[in-house]
Amino acid sequence: MSSIATSDPALRAAGIVGIWNTNVPVALSVLDEGAARLLAGNVDLAGRPIPLSIALGRTHPDDRDWVFDRIRRVRETGGSTSTEFRIVTETGEVRWILNRGFLAPDANGVMRGRGAYIDTTDSHQVPFISPEANKITEGDPLIEAADRCIGARNAITRTGNPDLLRLSNLVLLEIGRVLAARMRS
Repeated sequence: MSSIATSDPALRAAGIVGIWNTNVPVALSVLDEGAARLLAGNVDLAGRPIPLSIALGRTHPDDRDWVFDRIRRVRETGGSTSTEFRIVTETGEVRWILNRGFLAPDANGVMRGRGAYIDTTDSHQVPFISPEANKITEGDPLIEAADRCIGARNAITRTGNPDLLRLSNLVLLEIGRVLAARMRS
């Protein structure tokens, strides 16, 4: 599995490191070469199903617990995921990675996901988001509400009811607004 980041100059310029896909029931992910090199620390793992602990083996120790918890939650609910965290390279350099993706049941009902890793280190040259601001507090009722609303929105989407979808979008938008305000204060 070759790396999209090395094959497309525009994607490389945008910071795309690589891509991932996951089979949730078997808890295995497949990385392309770019993702395997930077996040797992071993390009030879590209294209091979590997557990999350290996796929994200270079996750910064201070970010590891909350990142893995967030991934566990989206694997339960499905839907969009966007997580920015730090990794530590083989030389000890700290880099920021944005993980964006989407998880949903396939035609057979098996939860699967696909996504991309984007290097956002350049955005952090002047700190504007502290590592503490990225952490999710276990048991935070607003985070729990967001997770449940995402699950509800996914189910509502399958019904095709536009009124319910609009209402679920409004609830998620307001939760996001309150969480963003909390991060600024």
